[in-house]
Amino acid sequence: MEKAKQCAVALLAMLVLLLASCAAARRHGKPDRCGGGAGCSSPAVSEDGTPAVMTVNGFEEGEDGGGPAACDGRYHSDRDMLAALSTGWFAGGRRCHRAIRITSRRSGRSVVATVVDECDSRRGCQNNIVDTSAAVWEALGLDTNVGEVPVTWSDA
Repeated sequence: MEKAKQCAVALLAMLVLLLASCAAARRHGKPDRCGGGAGCSSPAVSEDGTPAVMTVNGFEEGEDGGGPAACDGRYHSDRDMLAALSTGWFAGGRRCHRAIRITSRRSGRSVVATVVDECDSRRGCQNNIVDTSAAVWEALGLDTNVGEVPVTWSDA
């Protein structure tokens, strides 16, 4: 009977660790499509516009976007034109506070947003993601309930 209790406790501990790991991986959206392995990176940024998937992110405290922004350690208003880029495009923070142009492939509309965060591809974010505030979606005439849309983006 004692051995059965020990097995049950060990199984429960493993389940708790697994759930904690999954919660951490959800910081910025869906799991990485390529599994985070070797060769799993975002393509080079083109001046003419790099294809990406735009997702919606909450940049305010308490929202599902996670913690404060990687660029400045602060939370930001979802009413501001903001973006978080996949790890490869975030470039170790070299794009922090820089403007990028995002163009909807559906509507053709373009907006300029400021990079304030990383969508960490090593911790659950997909590659090729431009994760943006609700203000960006609104300016592009898109519904945030859609969840993800094809865009192109470039340095502005």
